Amino acid sequence: MSSRPNHSISRDQTIMVAVTFLALLIFCYFSGFPLIIPLLVFFFGVHLFYFKKVQPKLFLHLALLLALIVFAAQALKSYSHLNHFYLPIASVAMLTMLLFNDVQISFMMALMSSTLAGIVLGFSLNEMLIFFLGGLAGSYKIRDARTRGALIEAGIFVSIIQVICAVLINPVVNRDIVIYILKPLAINGLVCAVVVIATSKVFEIIFGEITNFTLLELSDSSHPLMKRMVLEAPGSYHHSLIVSNLAEAAADAIDAHSLLVRVGAYYHDIGKMVKPEYFTENQMVVGNKHDELEPSMSRLVIFNHVKEGIELAHKHHLNHRIIDFIPEHHGTSLMHYFYQKALSEHPDGLDERDYRYPGPKPQSKETAIVMLADSVEGATRALDEHTPQRIEDLVRKVINNKFIDGQLDECNLTLREIDTIASVFVRVLSAMYHGRVKYPEMTNGNNPKRSSKEDPHSER
Repeated sequence: MSSRPNHSISRDQTIMVAVTFLALLIFCYFSGFPLIIPLLVFFFGVHLFYFKKVQPKLFLHLALLLALIVFAAQALKSYSHLNHFYLPIASVAMLTMLLFNDVQISFMMALMSSTLAGIVLGFSLNEMLIFFLGGLAGSYKIRDARTRGALIEAGIFVSIIQVICAVLINPVVNRDIVIYILKPLAINGLVCAVVVIATSKVFEIIFGEITNFTLLELSDSSHPLMKRMVLEAPGSYHHSLIVSNLAEAAADAIDAHSLLVRVGAYYHDIGKMVKPEYFTENQMVVGNKHDELEPSMSRLVIFNHVKEGIELAHKHHLNHRIIDFIPEHHGTSLMHYFYQKALSEHPDGLDERDYRYPGPKPQSKETAIVMLADSVEGATRALDEHTPQRIEDLVRKVINNKFIDGQLDECNLTLREIDTIASVFVRVLSAMYHGRVKYPEMTNGNNPKRSSKEDPHSER
């Protein structure tokens, strides 16, 4: 749930901003950089911590991107024969959008990069505005990009916007303006696209972030973990596919990161591959293994699939954003079946905490959506009758139970978004379990006993 915003800056964040400010102040003083740069970075950090509630690590990552563009501007300044309009300032905002998928932060990075580079190179306010709008255009175009071609299109879009802005600012166009301003600005957008393509994977590794391109690579069914799951835990694999479809549709409806949700749902149950026969969806031939075990032993087996899933994820070098789905999709939920079974054997009572998953609870909208989709899919599958009304009642009951149990306390889902998610689940599941016309039985003459009113060619 979304909690009341806390407008206090933590001690660590205060120290981070102060140290960064002092370090930049000392560096700029001795290196000849304008002293206004540390002040701008200081206010940038305050904005990130106060309004965006970002972690100090993210602030350092953004500061590094800004430092790189400032150093590039300073290096370009030392070569007076080079045209400053070739500097790929918009690439900073584009990389920010690609890596962090945040519109507000990308907006701030477009403003900061154009301002800082403009201060170093001595740009006028009009020229800073051109690069600022170019950065905004590039980040807008690159949002949710899933193909490399989209990066080239974003670069062309940056070129067009920058040229249009330059012409609007100075409608008087002559040969010198075309050669020394408009032409470099047109090429600048393509340079930005090349820089983003060449460096995105590098920054992805350095920052520990994950882009849509890496997510698409992980969604490939030829990934070793997916291939293993198909062979060793086919029921869990099929369950993960259904959960991914449910979760992705819900994420799209509330404007969450739908591709991250889909891929996270693919890998959320990979730990079940270690002992697949102990999970209901894989018990298609043999009986229920838990009938032979004490509830306490069953609890350990189920607990371990989370731990083993995390170990498998680390072994295959999955990004931490994907690994988060493995423990968080259970949160601290109660293993209700085994807890009730244990209670029947120990009427004196048990500690409920022993039968709860270790957590943590979902920390983001994306992991919370997968938690809800996972719970809803399993409960719906167990229904005897899949009518739309029964599906809706069950979906809302399951989600309400998660809410009452406090599983959504640490993510930023709002009540409106939770209601939207429930509505999407009902729509998708109702379509998935839609009724079909019962076909007539075949007679010995291979002619179906069919009513004369029934359309022989209907397929429903």
